[in-house]
Amino acid sequence: MAETRQPVAGIVFDMDGTLIESHRVVPAAYRAAVLDGGGPPRSDAEVIAGYRLGAPVDLLTHLLGRPATEADLTCYHEHLAARAEHITVYPGVAQLLAEVAGRVPVGLFTGASHRSAEILLGSAGLLGHFRVVLGGDQVTRPKPAPDGVELACRRLGVAPTRAAYVGDSPLDLRAARDSGALAVAAAWGHMHDPTAPADVTADHPADLLALTA
Repeated sequence: MAETRQPVAGIVFDMDGTLIESHRVVPAAYRAAVLDGGGPPRSDAEVIAGYRLGAPVDLLTHLLGRPATEADLTCYHEHLAARAEHITVYPGVAQLLAEVAGRVPVGLFTGASHRSAEILLGSAGLLGHFRVVLGGDQVTRPKPAPDGVELACRRLGVAPTRAAYVGDSPLDLRAARDSGALAVAAAWGHMHDPTAPADVTADHPADLLALTA
C-alpha cells in the first residue's frame, strides 16, 4: 500500500465488496421480492446492473416496472434477513475494524438502505464497530456523488479532507475524491478495477492500519 501524506482522523467504509461478500444473497432477496410483488423473473445480472440506480426503493421500482411501495421494500428486507446468515466477512475485516475503531471514529456509507446495512452488518457481527451507519436511502444523490461520504463525515465530526473513504468500486473512489476524502481502493473486493484512480490501494484489510499511523 502506498504511504499516505498524514494520518487520517476518521475512516468511512463502503459495505458490499469491502467488508462483506453478499453477491449471492442480495440479488436473491431482490429477485424474490420482485416476484412477490407481481413483477417478472429477474436474473442476478439484472439486479447487479441496477445497483448504480441508488437506494433499494429505486432498484425495486426499476425491477418491478412500477413504483415500489413501502410493502415492497419491507418484503425485500424480510427476504434479505432470511438469507443474511449466508454472507461472508472478508478475512481480516473484523480484526481491522476492532483495531481501527479504537484509534479513530469509524463510519459506514453504503448504497444499500440503512435497514439493509443493519441487517447485514448485524448478521456479520460488525455493526458495533461503527459510530455512524448511513444508507443510500438517507441521501439525495447516490454514488458517485459525494453526498453520502460528506454526510457520514459530518456525523462523525471529521472534515472529509481529514478522512478516508474505503471502497472496492470505481463509484466509491469517485465519491471519495469528489468529497475531498482520501480515496482508498479495497483491492480484495469483487468490483475492484485497478485502472480506476485511487489515492491509496490496499491489498489486504490489515494494510489500512497504516492510514491512522
